[in-house]
Amino acid sequence: MKPSIYSLTRQDMIDWAEENGEKKFRAAQIWEWLYRKRVQSFEEMTNLSKDLIAKLNDQFVVNPLKQRIVQESADGTVKYLFELPDGMLIETVLMRQHYGLSVCVTTQVGCNIGCTFCASGLIKKQRDLNNGEIVSQIMLVQKYFDERGQDERVSHIVVMGIGEPFDNYNNVLKIYPDGQTNWQRDLAVWSIAILQVVQLLVWLNKIRDFAKWRCAGQIWQMSLHAPNNDLRSSIMKINRAFPIEKLFAAIEYYIETTNRRVTFEYIMLNEVNDGVEQALELAELLKNIKKLSYVNLIPYNPVSEHDQYSRSPKERVIAFYDTLKKTRC
Repeated sequence: MKPSIYSLTRQDMIDWAEENGEKKFRAAQIWEWLYRKRVQSFEEMTNLSKDLIAKLNDQFVVNPLKQRIVQESADGTVKYLFELPDGMLIETVLMRQHYGLSVCVTTQVGCNIGCTFCASGLIKKQRDLNNGEIVSQIMLVQKYFDERGQDERVSHIVVMGIGEPFDNYNNVLKIYPDGQTNWQRDLAVWSIAILQVVQLLVWLNKIRDFAKWRCAGQIWQMSLHAPNNDLRSSIMKINRAFPIEKLFAAIEYYIETTNRRVTFEYIMLNEVNDGVEQALELAELLKNIKKLSYVNLIPYNPVSEHDQYSRSPKERVIAFYDTLKKTRC
């Protein structure tokens, strides 16, 4: 299968042009057509020669995904089912937030992390998505609005779809081409300012690399969900290999290196991790980094296959929140 041209960074595209006997400025023209005008075929690049278009068609496809299903809910959330070149299916979600349009991208077909409360974990990992397939999700979502004449632009990329981003580390980082500036500059109409990487569970050697990778607006959200090893291991099997002590050593390194906050995601599971005792444990766990950390309490969305869990009732959430806030202040 031919690769997607979205898999090329700006420098990759310059190198390709020169290796194929083209001037360097041709790469800039191609980039403009792809990311500003957002064409879906090389034939639409009308200021390129027929010979160059033939070279592009011979070596690349533009978008490797096929849109199968689109579902739009009353609150403006849009779910997309895309087919990959090998026939496998992935889901991408567009969420409307107060700060703009946020695209939640998938990075793997299936997931091996095996969180016992998560629907994604029911599907064993089949393969990683390459960076071209990840970028294609963003571009097709934006195209959805372009074709409807809606003057709306995707403003945020959220890497929280199916899969573990740190298990596909190199491809995830490539969705922000050439480090920290080119994607943002060339997609200025999108006002992309955040690459929010969530569920970066415990790939500790990569966390250290991630700390050195300075992306504009980079936010790290850590899936924690429990304040101690016994409880976390019971709901997230990955904790058995990388317990909280090792995890927090990497987190402290990240904070020291970047001076950026870490947001801890905490799904509220009724009578599992939502008690006042767990709130006190969580406050103690975060006491050394409380000025550079947030806790995001998330309502649980029940999954029929995981019927041992239910959503925490309002009174338990309030008690947990009040205890955590009082103890951390």
